[in-house]
Amino acid sequence: MIGSGISGLCYALEAARTADVLVLTKGSREDTATRWAQGGIASALDPADSVEAHVRDTLAAGAGLCHPDVVRTCAAEGPSRIAALETLGVRFSRTDGGVDFDLGREGGHSARRIVHAGDMTGREVEDALVRAASAHPRIRFLEHHMAIDLVLERRHERGSPVTGAFVVEKATGRVRTIAARTTVLATGGAGKAYLYTSNPDVATGDGIAMAYRAGALLADLEFVQFHPTCLYHPAAKNFLLSEALRGEGAVVRRLDGSTFLEAYDPRGALAPRDIVARAIDAEMKRTGDDHVLLDLTHLDPAFVLRRFPGIAERCREYGLDLTRQPLPVVPAAHYFCGGVVADLDGRTSLPGLLAVGEVACTGLHGANRLASNSLLEGLVLAQRAAARAAAEPPRPVPEAPAWDPGGAEPSDERVVVSQDWDEIRRFLWNYVGIVRSDRRLARAARRIALLREEIREYYWKYQVTADLCELRNIAAVADLVIRCAQFRRESRGLHYTVDHPEPRDEWARHTLVDRWDGVRLAAEPGRF
Repeated sequence: MIGSGISGLCYALEAARTADVLVLTKGSREDTATRWAQGGIASALDPADSVEAHVRDTLAAGAGLCHPDVVRTCAAEGPSRIAALETLGVRFSRTDGGVDFDLGREGGHSARRIVHAGDMTGREVEDALVRAASAHPRIRFLEHHMAIDLVLERRHERGSPVTGAFVVEKATGRVRTIAARTTVLATGGAGKAYLYTSNPDVATGDGIAMAYRAGALLADLEFVQFHPTCLYHPAAKNFLLSEALRGEGAVVRRLDGSTFLEAYDPRGALAPRDIVARAIDAEMKRTGDDHVLLDLTHLDPAFVLRRFPGIAERCREYGLDLTRQPLPVVPAAHYFCGGVVADLDGRTSLPGLLAVGEVACTGLHGANRLASNSLLEGLVLAQRAAARAAAEPPRPVPEAPAWDPGGAEPSDERVVVSQDWDEIRRFLWNYVGIVRSDRRLARAARRIALLREEIREYYWKYQVTADLCELRNIAAVADLVIRCAQFRRESRGLHYTVDHPEPRDEWARHTLVDRWDGVRLAAEPGRF
């Protein structure tokens, strides 16, 4: 298991019923994107709501690329998985009587269906999962170790089974091979490929890049979701202001105090994220302003502080009072809807390799993820993947080759890593961001080709470090995003290009890519 967020730990806890599980994480076991999630988990728990309504909202947001069977499975199984979290000690917010969930509402949802723990849902969930996994006798953690690449049974052969991973210890640089009957990618997304992101530092696209190099099939990497409202403040590195704020009545304004979202969509602040982020980006470009404002000052201060205690506290740390002053906000890279193609049981195109959570592309999110469906996917599909893996006949642990460092030597040019990292993140933001064009994408393609060659030479010449691995992975993800964005000659969901501004029926299919056949369109709609 590579990754210790909601998907990884849900898988580990289920799999440990019948097998020993090693959880590899490149930071501490709590250092995950899950822990940063503020909003909550989408699930139809209100008697006035329904699974079918949740399905309809998800399909509408996904702009024609969602798989209805996957959407219905996640929506239908969500309530039971939320109940399972409660048995692990997760304390979700309840109404005053303590009986019913205090359900929130977010953009794109037609009803209140967001189960939350105040505005710190991710932390509450992650803490409970870590406690349960750390206490389990069949689960072992290997912290501060980073996977370099997947080990293949038959290297350079298409479709070769995965038999484990090469791993580097961050403190010492020592590389070892870990063999496994089943290798599970739960590595999250790649927001750190962009200059501005809501993601933690660990989100460097490691699973996507390793799977691509191993020959796995990937899909839809042009669909990068930008969260509309991250705090614009010099001291705030990547502080997201939850969509739940708008769900409870926060208003987005220009710097002169006027509103504008209704001019882009009649749902205004409750429109899906792609629409809101694109509207904010357009207004910032039109006015030349560095940010817009998220205003809660018209709401009852007592309610705001009770509903959003974590956000209020972080704002106070930056000298801001969200009950008294509008907050400066900008969009930032938030979530990758594309990733390693996986089915409802986590199976990828490579035997022995599963993918769960944000690293996977299952057909749930389509071209645009509906708010709070990400934790839902991690809960439901990780449990299904583990149950399916446990039902298969046991196999012996395969032999795996030792790491061969070749003639690599210690590096005396570490500045190359930081320089290339900064350059990739900046041009990806400028050229492959919320609004794209053929010209910008062509510029990005030229730059990434040169940088990948430079990084490739550096990788093979010098000894492996975690920083170098992350740079290599970010460069690979950047290249895939650019190639997929160039290929899709239309605008759909999160992919908007000024040169092809309308969706086209013939493009209502997945963008597929692997190292063998390059980028192409899926043969038929609704299938990978």
